[in-house]
Amino acid sequence: MKVKDCMCNNVCFAKPETNIQEIAKMMSDNHIGSIPICDNNNQICGIVTDRDILLRCVACDKDAKQTPVSDIMTCNVCTCNENDDMTRAEVQMSKNQIRRLPVCDNNNKVIGMLTLGDLAQNDIQIGKQEVSATMRNICNCNGQNKNAE
Repeated sequence: MKVKDCMCNNVCFAKPETNIQEIAKMMSDNHIGSIPICDNNNQICGIVTDRDILLRCVACDKDAKQTPVSDIMTCNVCTCNENDDMTRAEVQMSKNQIRRLPVCDNNNKVIGMLTLGDLAQNDIQIGKQEVSATMRNICNCNGQNKNAE
């Protein structure tokens, strides 16, 4: 199965100068947890998650109305290509422990997102054991309970 057969095609994206409040509103309105950040050529240059907003904006007491998303986004973005085999995408998600993987075309333009939900919805075609292993790897904290006191 190819990534393009599994991914979500309806992708919201924003520009680096978009303020964090606008990003949070986009996430809320679209019921999503991450937004790719694209340059003026629509090529991916970053990604921001709801967790980034919490830890890099709210916890740091930044003004969400005044702070551009470029101040808190992750710049070194893992992506995959629409024509990649799902196995390759799952390996990348597992290796980097990421739940949402932007899908780009050959010009590095964002055309979709591949999420854990997409894997779960296509588990029969992909293989239940493969999807289960990917989810375990993404969520793995090496046997440590990070919330333990």
